[in-house]
Amino acid sequence: MEKLSPAIRSLKARAAANVSWARTVDRSGRTAPARAAALARFETQVDPDGVLSADERARRAEYAFKAHMQQMAVRSVKVRQARRRGESA
Repeated sequence: MEKLSPAIRSLKARAAANVSWARTVDRSGRTAPARAAALARFETQVDPDGVLSADERARRAEYAFKAHMQQMAVRSVKVRQARRRGESA
């Protein structure tokens, strides 16, 4: 079997992922387990001892999730800026 370069492997994997998503009827159902796991992670992060009410834990988990997404956005901006300057990410 021919050894594929990382670039070719990446392209093949991306194509396979797109085929898989094209065949997916229930997109929300397919991602439900991941969303539930992420929510559980953030709930544990904001209430490790389980002392908060379910409503308060959910509210704080939502803010923790939003903060996480904003932090990823900041990192993404920094990487794009570095690439524009010709630096490696």
